[in-house]
Amino acid sequence: MRPFTRWVLSLFVSPLGVVVLAALDSTVFLSLPFGIDAAVILLAARLRALAWIVPLLATAGSLAGAWLTFWMGRTIGDSRLHRYIRARRLAKVRAKVRRSGAIALAVLDLVPPPFPFTAFVLAAGALHVRTKTFFVTLAICRIIRFGGESALAVIYGRRILVWVESDLFHDIATGFIVIGIALMLVSIVRVIKPDSAVRKRTAA
Repeated sequence: MRPFTRWVLSLFVSPLGVVVLAALDSTVFLSLPFGIDAAVILLAARLRALAWIVPLLATAGSLAGAWLTFWMGRTIGDSRLHRYIRARRLAKVRAKVRRSGAIALAVLDLVPPPFPFTAFVLAAGALHVRTKTFFVTLAICRIIRFGGESALAVIYGRRILVWVESDLFHDIATGFIVIGIALMLVSIVRVIKPDSAVRKRTAA
């Protein structure tokens, strides 16, 4: 599987790849815990002198994906959130969004994975959280998050790059990729599958 992980790394551990992965990571279609964080760290370690650009690229892609998710929430409305968020989690997400302001919700981005931040972005759109305040705060939080990771990558860059060449890293990366693909397929099925109410009306 090593050639496979090398191909994935060459695809996403690049300036354009980080933008694309960050955007996908902020949508309901991709769930890859630590995926974008790992890509930011590896790319910053490789670029070193130009590592400062990595947080900007990752933040730009992340905001684009979050905007799409937020817009989806506005479009589907509160009544259809159950198609995108598991029922046992939905009640907690709704309560948190209604109780917290736009700034408090955006700050949740700093909570490390596997915290389901995308679900909160979707619900924030559905429940009409203040758009400008939410995204300005989110941009600041993402710059802090990705900037900190890039700074650490520059400091420990050589050790990180040596570890990337190890068999252990490729085994771990392969496992995360397989899990990410499986979760992505589940998410897509949940989105395209008609809900029970639609099925009942169709049957009637």
